[in-house]
Amino acid sequence: MEDVRAGRLLVATPVLGDPNFRRTVVLVVEDEPEEGTLGVVLNRPTKVPVGRVLEPWTDLVAPNSALGLASVPGQEEPVGWRALDPSALPSRVGLIDLDTPPQLVAGGIASFRVFAGYAGWGPGQLQAEIDEGAWYVLSAEPADVFDPEPEQLWRAVLRRSGGALALVATYPDDPALN
Repeated sequence: MEDVRAGRLLVATPVLGDPNFRRTVVLVVEDEPEEGTLGVVLNRPTKVPVGRVLEPWTDLVAPNSALGLASVPGQEEPVGWRALDPSALPSRVGLIDLDTPPQLVAGGIASFRVFAGYAGWGPGQLQAEIDEGAWYVLSAEPADVFDPEPEQLWRAVLRRSGGALALVATYPDDPALN
C-alpha cells in the first residue's frame, strides 16, 4: 500500500461501518500533517444541476459542487489551477479555484469535474482509521477522477490493484446472505 498524500486514493474497506463512506473512493487533494487531510468522494455523483450552486461554471461542467478538479494538457498552468502531487498522480490533474472566472481557464483544461462537498480528517485522524483497517491507500489513475461510470469505481480500483485486493472487489453487500 501507498503513503497518504495529495493524488492518492483512499478506498473504503468492507469493514468501514460509516454509511456515508461505505464503498467509497476518495481522492486525497490535500494532506498536511499539522492541518489534516482533505479529499473528494469520486464515486457518489450528485443529480443537482451545477447552475443551482455555481452559476458561472454551468457551461463547463455536468456534475455540481464546491471543489473543482481539472486535467490540464501541456506544460502551461491556467490561472487558478494548482497541481496535485505529481509523484502521487503522474498527470496534470489539480484543483481549480472556483472563484476564478471560467472564461480564464476554459481553453486550458481538458477535463473538469466539480464535487459537492469534501471529506476531511483532523491531524492523525485518518492514520488512525487506516491503522484500524477502514481504508486502503492506493495509487490513483488520472481517469479515476473523470470516470464516466463512477458508481463502478470501487470495484474497478480494487480489481486493478490485483492480489488479495482484487478479491475484496467481490465482497458481497451483505456477507450474511453469502
